[in-house]
Amino acid sequence: MEKVSTAAFLFSVVAIAALTIVVVDSEATMVEQTFVVHEMNVTHLCNTTRIFVVNGQFPGPTVDVTEGDTVVVHVINRLPHGLTIHWHGVRQMRSCWADGAGFITECPIAPGSNHTYRFNVTDQVGTLWWHAHVTCLRSTINGAFIIRPRDGKYPFPTPTKDVPIIIGEWWELDLIELDRRMVDGNFDDNPLSATINGKLGDLSNCSGTVEESFILDNVNSGEIYLLRLINTALFSEYYFKVAGHTFTVVAADANYLTPYNTDIVSISPGETIDVLMAADAPPGHYHMVALANQPPPPDLQIPQLTSLGLLRYTAAVDTNTVPTMPIMPSQHNTMPSYYFHANLTGLARRHRVPRHVDERLLITLGLGSICRNTTGRCKRGRSPETVVVATMNNVSFAHPNATSLLERYYGGNLEGVYTEDFPVRPPRVFNFTDRSLIPPGPEEAALEPTAKATRLRRFRYNSSVEIVFQSTTLLQSDSNPMHLHGYDVFVLAQGLGNFNPRRDVSKFNYYNPQLRNTVQVPRGGWAAVRFLADNPGMWYLHCHFEFHIIMGMATAFIVEDGPTPETSLPPPPPEFKRCGANGLKQP
Repeated sequence: MEKVSTAAFLFSVVAIAALTIVVVDSEATMVEQTFVVHEMNVTHLCNTTRIFVVNGQFPGPTVDVTEGDTVVVHVINRLPHGLTIHWHGVRQMRSCWADGAGFITECPIAPGSNHTYRFNVTDQVGTLWWHAHVTCLRSTINGAFIIRPRDGKYPFPTPTKDVPIIIGEWWELDLIELDRRMVDGNFDDNPLSATINGKLGDLSNCSGTVEESFILDNVNSGEIYLLRLINTALFSEYYFKVAGHTFTVVAADANYLTPYNTDIVSISPGETIDVLMAADAPPGHYHMVALANQPPPPDLQIPQLTSLGLLRYTAAVDTNTVPTMPIMPSQHNTMPSYYFHANLTGLARRHRVPRHVDERLLITLGLGSICRNTTGRCKRGRSPETVVVATMNNVSFAHPNATSLLERYYGGNLEGVYTEDFPVRPPRVFNFTDRSLIPPGPEEAALEPTAKATRLRRFRYNSSVEIVFQSTTLLQSDSNPMHLHGYDVFVLAQGLGNFNPRRDVSKFNYYNPQLRNTVQVPRGGWAAVRFLADNPGMWYLHCHFEFHIIMGMATAFIVEDGPTPETSLPPPPPEFKRCGANGLKQP
């Protein structure tokens, strides 16, 4: 493997980045970038770790476009592993081939190979992001994807400056090895720290050497800052605060919201939240804090993950003043997350909630187990005879590792690859949020046995789909950030406990619900969503906690073609590489 930490390589990366092309004519704009994916050594906490990055950056380069643009990104893979790049939240209308979901829409880009992604950004404005979508590589291969309004106007005060705030995690464990361990049902490994824009913050230190913090510098009183928050973490939802300041939440997942005032943001993996922050505090230095939350015992515990950043006013007089620290919730208090997400509503727009429902699904989210042997009989209760898996309706998704589901679907060659019988309801009804199902305890053993299969669901074009996601306490009580590729969904309601249609349907918000691509299903609760299946293709649905994805909390939705060429998925574009040409198995 060629070393990349040399001056020559850095020069080449700069040269490649300089090749970004913007072509403008009377009808369209094309934004073109090149991503070189490579290894790089980084030292934190007294240890040098090999990480995977794009163009020598962690986080990676920002893709900054205007609504209506055509985006072209050339990916050059210099890793010893395959990968894809997913454009998280981009609707990909009739461009499913460019979605970048590994083994769902394409096989990974082979080591030493390259691939071009080409797609339009239509009817979306705000903050999204991009990330690797094979194994755990998205921990360091990620970056902001910003879509600006074509007329330059926002439905809120125009900010003086906008700043991406990318919350992530720092891992010393090799990410490929982390993936292998989670496939085997082991989720005992933990990151060492949270990060803000790649910085660990001065809470972390080693041998007296304090880690660097992200600094938002030269802040001027009276200015308004648009903070574009993105959670790229593999494991945790985060609380975010800036001491002495409040926020107005104005958008999420590239959809405008009714302005909502708060002093805390709760953001789950996959989510993006846009907030306005007025620089109205006395000039000084203020800490920003990202704190991971987690369920209390008896759930398995991870170390407290916190990263500190710093906001500094230009007019601050005393540079030696200790920065003010915000008061944070307990890491085990998940109610601020519940109330934050429940208080968000959409800004009035032309999209209407489908009132007629063609397809209804109740999907339970939890853990289960499969036997290591082939008999189907084994001792449960986290015994060595079983592998812990994640499930949706008691099905743990068997990820393909040598073929693309979209390619097989489009070519009509489905035999032995997948079935279209993903269940529309759980196989048995129980008290889904009974905390006695969290080990140690005997009640969960009878509910653990789980099917492992590649089971999908097919929808007719333009059918209206309603899904109620129900978090469970089976073997754990995590929340679940559910991400659907290719779609924004209306979040009609959420609640705690078990969903009860006779009681809870009356709470549905048909007037101004949020439109989201990642829906936070609360711990011990539920969320109801609805969408119109108007984008043909193969679309991955999964929890955005990485250990839940790898362990099987996923499926894919097939949306059939409509009656016209304009409502159908076009053939693969010229740049699409079929799996036979670059096919490799998942590392």
